[in-house]
Amino acid sequence: MPVSPARAAAFDILLRVETQHAYVSELLHSSRLDKLSSIDRGLTTEIVMGVLRWRSRLDESIAVASSRALSKLDAEVLTALRMATYQLQFLTRVPTSAAINESVELVKRARKASAAPFANAVLRKLASAPRYSRTTRIDASVENIFREYAHPQWLVERWARQFGIETAARICQQDQEGLRPALRFEHPEAEAELIAEGVQVAPGALLSQARVLISDVAGLTRTAAFRAGRVVIHDEGSQLVALLVGSGSRLLDCCAAPGGKTAVLASRNPTAEIIAADLHAHRAELLRKRVRAANVKVIQADTLHLPVDGQFDRVLADVPCSGTGTLARNPEIKWRLKPEDISDLHAKQVAILRAALRHLAPDGRAVYSTCSLEREEDEAVVEEVLADSPEFHLLDVREELERLRNAGELAWGDLDSLVSDKYLRTIQGMHSCDGFFAAVIELVV
Repeated sequence: MPVSPARAAAFDILLRVETQHAYVSELLHSSRLDKLSSIDRGLTTEIVMGVLRWRSRLDESIAVASSRALSKLDAEVLTALRMATYQLQFLTRVPTSAAINESVELVKRARKASAAPFANAVLRKLASAPRYSRTTRIDASVENIFREYAHPQWLVERWARQFGIETAARICQQDQEGLRPALRFEHPEAEAELIAEGVQVAPGALLSQARVLISDVAGLTRTAAFRAGRVVIHDEGSQLVALLVGSGSRLLDCCAAPGGKTAVLASRNPTAEIIAADLHAHRAELLRKRVRAANVKVIQADTLHLPVDGQFDRVLADVPCSGTGTLARNPEIKWRLKPEDISDLHAKQVAILRAALRHLAPDGRAVYSTCSLEREEDEAVVEEVLADSPEFHLLDVREELERLRNAGELAWGDLDSLVSDKYLRTIQGMHSCDGFFAAVIELVV
């Protein structure tokens, strides 16, 4: 029995995520899927994201039906089982026979033919199990939340302590439901181009110039405007962080790839000199391809030892982080992350922020940001750095948000929900975007 292009693509992506620590957002938006029809691409995305979002629940079901421990299964076999289990339990329009038979064929395709009878037996058992019934609301306890919404228990416990149990539940529920892609237009005519090609968009909730994609992503990626870079997929929270940087004559973006915020800085400061740095060669190359503004100079360099002269009016330090604010789009992160990773990241983030602030000109401003919900990566980093650097002053982000609102750029009305102490904090499930943190820091002379 042949395997459909959609399931073959989903299997290959999930296997790369499992064995190579690849990122699903990059794989689903890669040119490798361009040959798929819109329907096949949609099914590929549904299976991939569904398996990654609900992995712990899928594994529980497989474990009950399996005569072997999951830890003993080859990655190829377990991936095929997860795919079929997701289709059987979550997708009502997929025929049972297709879900089972094609997953067994995927096991054979992966040169694990000896495991095909085992996979078939497990899936035949699961075919008679009841389908998953989505729960709109659960009794809020840590155990109910992490089991119902398929999150690691330690993460739910952290969020419950930091934000309260109700907010923790909303975060997890949003992670499972996902977020519609947000769009940013590089040229004013791009929105009309999309509409002319049948792409449906709606106004963004956070920013007045942002739009939310209503149509499928496959339709967007086939448009001339998208292919030419006149419209890009860019989360509204991420766009807002870039807007906080403001204007200057010389700007530094310390950890710039993949370039979304860099592009906003270039658009807002078309005559400024902008240096955009990234540590890794392949990411710096990606940055060069995505940000084509003539006033942006891309360099491959370590932020701790940047080969730049002079000082900068504005500095952005959007540091590498755990990414727990992006689990609605990057669900694989929650299964990779470990508690000890948070402490390791904190030390690196402190070093990066200290290095970034050394490049700030007198009366200049720096923005420190993450896409993490974790206090150790956010407030604690800023507090540690500023504690022994009295020349730097933490500004109240509310003033910057009011400036953006008065300028007609910020559409979100409830500023109180965006401000935590003096910091910007967006939370998935509370706001219409990923979870972001930002602090605005000024060098006082």
